[in-house]
Amino acid sequence: MKSKNFSPSRTSLFLFLVAVLAFSCKSKKRIAEESPAFTVIQTAKSYRGTPYKFGGTTRAGMDCSALVFHAYYSVGINLPRMSADQSKVGQKIKIQEVQPGDLLFFATGKRKNQVSHSGIVTEADKNDIRFIHASTSLGVTEDYLSNSYWKKAFLFATRILE
Repeated sequence: MKSKNFSPSRTSLFLFLVAVLAFSCKSKKRIAEESPAFTVIQTAKSYRGTPYKFGGTTRAGMDCSALVFHAYYSVGINLPRMSADQSKVGQKIKIQEVQPGDLLFFATGKRKNQVSHSGIVTEADKNDIRFIHASTSLGVTEDYLSNSYWKKAFLFATRILE
């Protein structure tokens, strides 16, 4: 004799609900454990393909400092809007010490020591550093610091996130 409380359809529904609850809790836990650097990088990467626009701050077009501003804002850090001002925030670090989420600053203009461009480190190892930035020709994209153009223009790195 079958009990009404344990019919196959109710058991299946019960197991389904338990599985949904278990996986939803696990998902929330995983998101909560992600580092601020991960969030900064994922936010920056979500802008990939956005065209470059000097002074732009939206997905319709943005410049390098807007990309940095939006990425850090996603973790509650309100940076200045211009690269030169952003370069004054945080702690300067040696290039050998950079980690994902750190900022790179460049002099791409006529003044060789004046910050005019910024990017966010997405990968770093002893062989090379990859960073995301808003390129005037390609929009939001990733490049390597070993690229001769970026290597020559590089000024310094800073760390905002600990």
